[in-house]
Amino acid sequence: MKKALIIGGGFSGCATAHQLALLGGWDVTLVEAMPYLGAGNKTRWYGGHPYTYGPRHFLTPYEHIYRYLNSIVPLRSCKDHQFLTYVERDQQFYNYPIHRDDIAVMPDRDQISAELSEINIGALMGLSREEIAGLAPGAITKLNGAAAAKNFEEYWIYSIGRTLYSKFIDGYSQKMWMIDDNKLIDDFTWSPKGVTIKEGDRACWDTAISAYPVAVNGYDDYFRVATAEANVLLGTKIERYDIPEKTVWLNGEKQSYDVIVSTISPDVLFDQCYGELPYIGRELLKIVMPTEFVLPPHVYFCYYANAEPFTRIVEYKKFTLHKAPTSLITIEIPSKKNKLYPMPFESEKARAKRYLDEMPDGVYSIGRAGAYLYNVDIDDAIDHAFKTVARIKG
Repeated sequence: MKKALIIGGGFSGCATAHQLALLGGWDVTLVEAMPYLGAGNKTRWYGGHPYTYGPRHFLTPYEHIYRYLNSIVPLRSCKDHQFLTYVERDQQFYNYPIHRDDIAVMPDRDQISAELSEINIGALMGLSREEIAGLAPGAITKLNGAAAAKNFEEYWIYSIGRTLYSKFIDGYSQKMWMIDDNKLIDDFTWSPKGVTIKEGDRACWDTAISAYPVAVNGYDDYFRVATAEANVLLGTKIERYDIPEKTVWLNGEKQSYDVIVSTISPDVLFDQCYGELPYIGRELLKIVMPTEFVLPPHVYFCYYANAEPFTRIVEYKKFTLHKAPTSLITIEIPSKKNKLYPMPFESEKARAKRYLDEMPDGVYSIGRAGAYLYNVDIDDAIDHAFKTVARIKG
């Protein structure tokens, strides 16, 4: 029987353990530094309310991933949920993604409409407003400046104009990533490049499956089922790595494996020999409110795009459907105290690639941290596991 080591017990690690169990012929050890499985997706409790570390609804365009997870932890739809953004300069909440119907009630709607009609091609091509007006009908929409954007700020200004960018995107993104200038962001893999201005339905995810577990303990049963045939070592840290030899030291003993699947940051596996990969984290402030609900119907969380230190608040009952006369909200504050989100810089992606290129045959680095990609959610983590085990199977 072949031996496999899985490092990390979040969705990527647990899904890999499950797929190897289904494949058969593998002796699997899963090592998790925390005393529980599930990472941020584990259900926690506060004030009698279940919650996860951040809103962890299941969102996917992949029917087969949905069917797989639903077969183990039944899911219910939360497709109707909406996001709001508070814009202090207008003293108003607006839909997010930015909704075209909201523009009509904004105090600077005329300026916004003018910018949208020009699509900021003037800024890109050096044309004056008069020169833009002289372009043939339809020419502006064909000259999509966003495609030529060199950084995050340019992408959004060329897509929605400077006014909407300053209202919704500029301050929020600087706060989210704890940076002073959005022009520093040159990796767009995390940004919503599909819909910049929404029309029609105000539900945020009307083109994808959006769901949440029916069970009060959320996804916890999945982690138990997925790892039932693995040797799970909780509260355990690997003391030393020799990745080229597929060898680690556990509890003072040398252990070698046929396959290693890591879901932790790849720099850790090589003692950060090319430098430490940077991340941004979150502090989560939990508050129980003395009302059954806090946010309006269908609104699950609110973004704050201004000078306040927090990025958003979440009302967990909207996801969990927990019954109580009180409601739990959390306030999310960007922090460097933990590592949750890879930084969206091409230079850091290049550094991560140097580590990933060092992985020998039989060693795989997957998941959000393992692949060093922000845009990896639950469905992607499971998909990474599926594809990795398919490669192992050959």
